[in-house]
Amino acid sequence: MMSSGGGSAQGPTRVLVVDDEPQIVRALVINLKARKYEVDAAHDGASALQLAAARHPDVVVLDLGLPDMDGVEVIKGLRGWTRVPILVLSARHSSDEKVQALDAGADDYVTKPFGMDELLARLRAAVRRAEPVGPGEGEVLVETEGFTVDLAAKKVNRGGKDVRLTPTEWHLLEVLVRNTGRLVSQRQLLQEVWGPSYGTETNYLRVYMAQLRRKLEGDPAHPRHFITEPGMGYRFER
Repeated sequence: MMSSGGGSAQGPTRVLVVDDEPQIVRALVINLKARKYEVDAAHDGASALQLAAARHPDVVVLDLGLPDMDGVEVIKGLRGWTRVPILVLSARHSSDEKVQALDAGADDYVTKPFGMDELLARLRAAVRRAEPVGPGEGEVLVETEGFTVDLAAKKVNRGGKDVRLTPTEWHLLEVLVRNTGRLVSQRQLLQEVWGPSYGTETNYLRVYMAQLRRKLEGDPAHPRHFITEPGMGYRFER
């Protein structure tokens, strides 16, 4: 099956694995190569940045606990010149760490110990989201089974009727939909929707997410599309 492997029309997908635990690197290399990915491995932050510049990976799998520098510094270093998807691995469970990594520019987060299947699914999703979707800014029409979001016309249609959203509700929806499948941190949402001086007013997000769910979810109490990641942020899923 084509979609489960790492190949594409442009040739195989190249993954840079950055972790100082040899057994994790070995497991990842074996599993990725078995699925036709090309793999480079680095054991510390400095060599990760050098390898990324030399090899131009399609996706980076990055452990936050590196011997020479914090993984967040590696993310910042990469984000200085590339939008390559970054999937963070960490044994740290605190949401502060995760939010820090996401705010620095990571795309997704897997906590150790992780299941290889879950990691590979997240990796495929990150690569898929990074692929250009035709001309322009990507998709302008995003459809779920219950409603359609037209990013160009700034309209939402549910069951054949336009849904009236306030400008703030629309802005929140737009940020989430443009990052479909990605966890968007609370701070990022607040700053994009309310402005750079915001970052801790998570009650705003709770109120407006409840409004969006009420207007768009089939069952607002059990949302399928507007998912809360407790203490971290929100994610839009089709």
